[in-house]
Amino acid sequence: MKIKSQRDFWSGLMFVLLGLAFAWGSTEYSFGSSARPGPAYFPFGLGVLLAILGSMVLFKALTIESDGGDPIGDIAWKPLLIIVAAIIVFGLALPRLGLVITLPILVTMSALAGDEFRWRDAVINSAVLTLGSWFIFVWGLNLVIPVWPTIFGS
Repeated sequence: MKIKSQRDFWSGLMFVLLGLAFAWGSTEYSFGSSARPGPAYFPFGLGVLLAILGSMVLFKALTIESDGGDPIGDIAWKPLLIIVAAIIVFGLALPRLGLVITLPILVTMSALAGDEFRWRDAVINSAVLTLGSWFIFVWGLNLVIPVWPTIFGS
């Protein structure tokens, strides 16, 4: 069988492997029931969905011809390192600076990884995502996430 799109083949394979790994890893936890899902319920479902989507991409890569085989280009190191650094900063800063400061830092750092960075877009995205995250996670799900910096109390 001939690979007709290298990009789709390798991305589909990555999705299948990651999905199966998450589904398999979640079997170590309790599934619970549909009425009271356990810690394995959500990651298992997402892992299976990711594996199914990956297999669909793999199927497309092996059946539909693309221009020149759609080769994989060079690794974009700058955006990759910026995104990884933004995630690390978010994880380290959230307990100290709270959601209101840390999430805009994450969004702005991540936006710097792109070629078309604009401050106005980064500020709007930061505001919308911070408000949405507070609404969903703190207000809606009652998760214990520090919202404000620790100097302001809890």
